Amino acid sequence: MKNVTLKDVAKAAGVSYATVSRALSGSNQIGKSTRERIVRLCDEMGYTGNYVARSMVMKKTYLLGLVVPAIENEFMSQLAYYVEMSARARGYNIMLCNSEPDLKQEEMVVKLLLGRRVDGILIVPQSPATYEKIAPLLEQIPAVFLSENLRDQPQSYVSVDNSRGAYLGVEYLYGLGHREILYFGCRNSTTHQLRAEGYLRACRQFGLEPRLHHSDFARSSIENGYQLVKELFAKPIDYTAIFASTDSNALGILKAADELHIRIPGDLSLIGFDNIPSTALPRIDLTTIEQPKKEMAVQAVDMLLDKIEKGTQGYVHQILMPSLVQRGTCRSLT
Repeated sequence: MKNVTLKDVAKAAGVSYATVSRALSGSNQIGKSTRERIVRLCDEMGYTGNYVARSMVMKKTYLLGLVVPAIENEFMSQLAYYVEMSARARGYNIMLCNSEPDLKQEEMVVKLLLGRRVDGILIVPQSPATYEKIAPLLEQIPAVFLSENLRDQPQSYVSVDNSRGAYLGVEYLYGLGHREILYFGCRNSTTHQLRAEGYLRACRQFGLEPRLHHSDFARSSIENGYQLVKELFAKPIDYTAIFASTDSNALGILKAADELHIRIPGDLSLIGFDNIPSTALPRIDLTTIEQPKKEMAVQAVDMLLDKIEKGTQGYVHQILMPSLVQRGTCRSLT
């Protein structure tokens, strides 16, 4: 099938090519009624525009790359949704790439986005090694990291105060009378290191003995949390509460507890981290730590567009505050 061109629209409208072009660009040289007639005719004829040709002329694609480690993860998919909504509100579209738990794949998709001439890139890194791996590529394009705290790296990022979030969770459980609190699912990423640091800081503050259960899985998921906690539940339960490092891990814990007839919160209190949508479902009702995902996405997009549109130099480290969401998986012992 032949693509509809501006010349086709001009012929059908009985006007010049230049008139159609001005009408679609919003030029004030065209009357309102003429512009509306041309736009309506474009819709009827199925004209979509040659964005590749337009980007070559304007040297801008109005396209942003977004790289995430696992789009099937609820936190990542919700974050991607807010990024797209924020970008669209500013006149940009998103090209989404899934990097998987693979540094080579992550590097490959960044190169792909560079080849597609995106105007900038937002990256949810998969490990502390990400920055070093792709730093040379980022010299070619404006970029902002999202969700992961890069600590003192000279690159812009927006993250949540993960250490503060973990502290809030332990503080809440302590206030309910819990003194044996196990932290579940420690991993090697900076995010998980900071959450573990917050847990340990709270333990020192409240005089608790730290109890950490580590994970060798490359990512958090319901299935990985389920497999990991089954090993834990095979041993005597000598703790009254579990603080799961992510909501995905917490959902895996709920699944295993249900199979083993461990009552939550009757036998064991449980708290997660992230506040993904499914945690609010009635039969889950998980107490958790909220990451302000929408605010995180909006600030990251704004930060990136400042670089693209204003040529802003340097870098910004933006840390947002988490909050406690109290639901029904924790009980008071006092």
